[in-house]
Amino acid sequence: MILQQHYLGCLSQASYLIGDETSGRAVVVDPLRDIDQYIDAAAADNLAIEAVINTHIHADFVAGHLELAAATGAWIGYGERAQTEYPIRTLVDGEHLRLGQVDLEVLATPGHTPESISLVVREHADDDVPSAVLTGDCLFIGDVGRVDLQASPGEEMLALAGEQYESVHQRLLSLPDQTRVFPAHGAGSACGRNLSSETQSTIGQQRAVNYACQPMSKEEFVRLITEGQASPPRYFALAASLNRQQHPLLGQTASSMDAATFQAARRAGARVIDTRAPEDFAAGHLAGAVNIPIDGRFAETAGMFLDYQHDDVVVVAEDDRSDEVVTRLGRVGFDRVLGALASGPSELGRFDESLEQASRLEPTAVADRLAGEDPPTILDVRGPGERADGYIPGSMSIPLPELVGRVQDVPAGEVVVHCASGWRSSVAASYLRREGRGKVSDLLGGFQAWQSQQPDAAVTA
Repeated sequence: MILQQHYLGCLSQASYLIGDETSGRAVVVDPLRDIDQYIDAAAADNLAIEAVINTHIHADFVAGHLELAAATGAWIGYGERAQTEYPIRTLVDGEHLRLGQVDLEVLATPGHTPESISLVVREHADDDVPSAVLTGDCLFIGDVGRVDLQASPGEEMLALAGEQYESVHQRLLSLPDQTRVFPAHGAGSACGRNLSSETQSTIGQQRAVNYACQPMSKEEFVRLITEGQASPPRYFALAASLNRQQHPLLGQTASSMDAATFQAARRAGARVIDTRAPEDFAAGHLAGAVNIPIDGRFAETAGMFLDYQHDDVVVVAEDDRSDEVVTRLGRVGFDRVLGALASGPSELGRFDESLEQASRLEPTAVADRLAGEDPPTILDVRGPGERADGYIPGSMSIPLPELVGRVQDVPAGEVVVHCASGWRSSVAASYLRREGRGKVSDLLGGFQAWQSQQPDAAVTA
């Protein structure tokens, strides 16, 4: 048996290649849209990909099932309750898919979504102890999947939470303790709130340490997993919709634009995404550009600020990374990239306008302003869990995923934005400036620097 995990840290996403060396047959589970990694891995082990299975309708990325099917002729499989525009093979609870000696057993594990399935993997069909279970977004390492991403509020969400309890406690936890657990996501994913940085575990380990796997009533489980969830990025609904649709395949290159062409697109309404590090962006950038640094959770963050139906995008990127930008945006379903500035930031000097600089303030400077007669608004864009561990007194909280919908809540006048370390605050501050919100700075080093330099000027919720 061949079982490979392909993990992408910037999306906290895991996909899998499962193959049988004796038959040369393979399946890919929960693939990304950039599929060369699976094609190459299969070829290296003399495997033919004959199926692509999604454990559920994903919301946090656009899966690569259409790309893989087009490239290999593979059939596309989902759980019984899935509804899509394209042809699929419905996978029934208890069904066995044989690749040769390797056996995949389908387990219906609804909750995160109605159609969610897990795949129990056995190296030989008659093995008493499975080699692994691919749990999708039902069971994570340290957590379980949230149930509100594709459910309406109220009774439907509570019904899914009840199904999640049965899927975890009655189905997955009934597997032998030695069974390895391979989820679809790790730490940082918005599909849960307490995910571990580990990318695999065992049923026994999760039974021992996962808060949601402890003995409890269904009512207690439902309360635990439905309270206190952070707001998901606003692109999630679109990604889920695209995953149901027959949509165009991924394009992976960005057109190279000279300064004149770039400027024409910008004047016609294209959004400028500047992917440089915050300190480089602050030193000089085009007016109206939003800073979303490529080194970080770029695609997920871009999805919070782009209108997927109406925004065209032009890109400023360092070191020939514009094609990477296109691929990473494509992973979350955004394909409206018109092009990238040909020579990157060095080309900015050719524009007939002065570059703007961004204000970034040290914690001591912020403390001095707060002590003055006209103190600025301190805007905290961290998540609720982060804020519960401490915050700057008097600050207002708007988590980054909510900022676009709540920009009018930000008071007029001077604003200082902060996050944990300074990455998200540069994004938020640049967006507020683009929206004409006046004098906006961000806090260098974020709340971590504030706590370090102003230890007596932070409080705990």
